Amino acid sequence: MNISYNWLKDLVEIDLPPRELAQKLTDAGLAVEGIHEFEDDFVFDIDLTSNRPDCLSHLGVAREVAAITNSKFQIPNSRLEENLESGISNVELVRIEDSDLCRRFTARIIRNVKIGASPEWLVKRLEAVGERSINNVADITNYVMHELGQPMHSFDLNKLGGKRIIVRRARQGETIKTLDEVERQLDETMLAICDAEKPVAVGGVMGGFDSGITEETTDVLLEVAYFKRESIRRTSRKLLLQTEASNRFERGVDIENLVRASNRAAELISELTGGEAGEFIDVYPTKFEAKQIESKDLQYTVKRLTGLDVKFDETERILNALGVESKIAPESRVYTVPSWRHDLAIEEDLVEEVARIVGYDQIADELPPAFGAGEYQPNEMRKMHLRQTLANLGFNEAISYSFIDSKNDDTFDLIPNFVYENLNEKFVALKDSIIEGAVRMRPSLLSGLLDAVRTNFNFQNKNLKLFEIGKVFSASNKENELPNERELLALVLTGSETLENKAMAVRELDFYDAKGAIESAIDSTNAPQVEFAEKEVKHLRKGQSAEILLSGKAIGMIGRLSDEISQSYKFKQSVFVAELDLQSLLDVHAHEIRYRPLPIYPSIVRDVSFLLKRKFSFSEIKQTIEDQGFELLRKVEFVDVYEGKGIAGDERSLTIRLEYRSNERTLTEEQVEEIHLKIVQSIEKSFDARQRI
Repeated sequence: MNISYNWLKDLVEIDLPPRELAQKLTDAGLAVEGIHEFEDDFVFDIDLTSNRPDCLSHLGVAREVAAITNSKFQIPNSRLEENLESGISNVELVRIEDSDLCRRFTARIIRNVKIGASPEWLVKRLEAVGERSINNVADITNYVMHELGQPMHSFDLNKLGGKRIIVRRARQGETIKTLDEVERQLDETMLAICDAEKPVAVGGVMGGFDSGITEETTDVLLEVAYFKRESIRRTSRKLLLQTEASNRFERGVDIENLVRASNRAAELISELTGGEAGEFIDVYPTKFEAKQIESKDLQYTVKRLTGLDVKFDETERILNALGVESKIAPESRVYTVPSWRHDLAIEEDLVEEVARIVGYDQIADELPPAFGAGEYQPNEMRKMHLRQTLANLGFNEAISYSFIDSKNDDTFDLIPNFVYENLNEKFVALKDSIIEGAVRMRPSLLSGLLDAVRTNFNFQNKNLKLFEIGKVFSASNKENELPNERELLALVLTGSETLENKAMAVRELDFYDAKGAIESAIDSTNAPQVEFAEKEVKHLRKGQSAEILLSGKAIGMIGRLSDEISQSYKFKQSVFVAELDLQSLLDVHAHEIRYRPLPIYPSIVRDVSFLLKRKFSFSEIKQTIEDQGFELLRKVEFVDVYEGKGIAGDERSLTIRLEYRSNERTLTEEQVEEIHLKIVQSIEKSFDARQRI
């Protein structure tokens, strides 16, 4: 953004030399990257952040200078009076059909203009900020844009069909030749400025060639409008067309500045072209409502957040100079945000305004207060224990990108707690991806982990245990809302592990290693233990997959990666994965940890084998035994399963271990036998089983 030093001096009293002023602007957040001379002028090259569109003009920068130097500041005003001499009604001359994209549209007719070259002072002003002279009318609209920050466009009134303006969405298939003489295709997402027959400008981006000002023009229609920022940004990207106008509109202009800008331009056009400013139309469907920020004690808040001790009068002076007005309210003070400051919304924003004008360099080095220091966020300790447990099991924590390729859209079944009801697009798409091809916010952690597995395989690291804790994203079912986020835990393991002091050197990792890791991780958070139920999952191999249940509700999936996905990643060995909804798990209140002394009396252990149908599982038998509530029964464990010779094809032999103990005495065989017999009989009855001797 180029700003002329001499131009600034027309708007604000400046006693500082150019380079000193440039340093003060930089210190206040308007970074001056360079200064170059232009004849008798100095031009500042200011690098503005996207949240400060109010400084995309000499008026905005002059306001900043006045606040920094505590000097007088004046807004260029016009002596031109608004009138409706022709009697043309608003509806007849200007009609807004899509007010969601155009919140305000003003038009002014200037008759009997004489198009020609601009005077030297105007040409020099424009050349100083990098604009070339075109003709007097076009130069004036560019001049006012750089002065007041409001883009505008001039039409040849006699080239407009029906001599009227209709502001509407473009229709599919409509085209327009823009001022750069390029034929452009429009669509229904774009805002078009139309006459009674066709588009004559792309709203907020560029005017049309066929309705432009030429030497034959005698009557001008001057457009000064306010367009929705998101619409202009989208249109500019689609058309690959970025202009000075679109640069300002997509960041946000001052909706209350339109009349002043129109008056200023119309007055200059009348003076420099001999024209007569006539009819003025202002279509303003939804009036601007200023935001208000309440603060109980802004001076204290400035001190608390920055350490700066700024007096009340100085705080008020700074904010008033920047256009923020204040008034007393019951037990507080209310600050009204000006229409040109889209970036002020909360009390901390006002603190930042005060701090940057006073000077960030005035903030002293200081230790933060001790209260609250070092506190953990809710569930942080539980996640720490989870990480430590997985690390103790040999896992390494992975951190992968939140952006993934769209080719993964249908690769994985997503966790059950992400619901995509009534959505046309369940995934969150990026408009400007920072990694080529990565245009999705990840809905699953598995794609990143599997990429890590592939990278390790390429470096001949075949034995892996990885886990990741991170956010996944889904589109919101409400318009203009941020995406849904949820924290998941995922792990992957593959290859083998070495067993020390064993005759067999290695053991292949399998489904039960993944299952055990999940159970250990969950146990470390003191959450209720989960259950596993067989279920077909799209990205897992059939027969080696299960869903993870918490209190009967599915929260995740576990199993061996399917052959199709393994082939796509070129994996030549089994890969086991698990993914679960960590957020739901941690939302469950943690069990209270209670101390219990080690037993001092011996236990009695009985192994018992049953012949039963293959459809029954050990977990069902264990649950049945525990439900009987025998106080002396302390543990039920799986020992062995046998299928084969001597056993019917639809049966198997299941061996379980029962441990009995009392905390008060040593048990006798008779006491144990009585309970043991009841348990065996209940199993035989409940599962049609036979005890195998």
